[in-house]
Amino acid sequence: MTDADPGVALVTGAARGIGAATVLALARSGWRVLAVDVCADDAALPYPLGTRDELDAVVKEAGDPASVLSYVCDVRDEDALGQAVDLAERTWGGLDADVDLGGVISLARVAIPALLRRPQPRSGRFLAVASAAATRGMPGLAAYSAAKAGVAGLVRGLAVDLRGTGVTANAVSPGSTATAILDESARLYGLGSAQEFAWQQPLERLLEPAEIAAALAWLAGPEASGLTGAVVPVDAGLAL
Repeated sequence: MTDADPGVALVTGAARGIGAATVLALARSGWRVLAVDVCADDAALPYPLGTRDELDAVVKEAGDPASVLSYVCDVRDEDALGQAVDLAERTWGGLDADVDLGGVISLARVAIPALLRRPQPRSGRFLAVASAAATRGMPGLAAYSAAKAGVAGLVRGLAVDLRGTGVTANAVSPGSTATAILDESARLYGLGSAQEFAWQQPLERLLEPAEIAAALAWLAGPEASGLTGAVVPVDAGLAL
């Protein structure tokens, strides 16, 4: 990667929320981006997930159709994720960063080898999205907290495993962010609106997806070359 050519990124969960904002932030910084989402509902979840129309709208908003492409696959399917990585490599010659919002281990298994296929000296980035719930207990979220704590632990372990390769592993840990998922959380908690979550954050407001995306875009760039194994809180102080 260079300042003139930041490189190639793969972003999962790209149809809406933090994933969509990350696609846009990277595209505006000159990255070529493969925007990945399952674009289908999950019968185990009581709310709708992102759609193909939403994913296509993100790609359209990003601008240059030669620099941002969409790809539909389930992050739980390693073979499908491998095909996504292969598409990025065939289209743009390699992969320099991947930013994932789910299926972290699956993506690590298929994306990190692609990052390591770049010639030395490398400056690859593996980025994950954790949560303030990884370190702060919240009612009704024990399993979610355990999963996000696992993301933080995985990133620290990968950072050690990747020593000497030029590839780093970091995560961003968001607080309550104004997304469709937070709206569903408010409904499940019986709140009038997601805005009621703002009181628990010292900044006394919800975060915007673009604020999380800005941190991820920074971690993907050369300015963050000295960080690995970090879990950066962009949480409006929630985890304090």
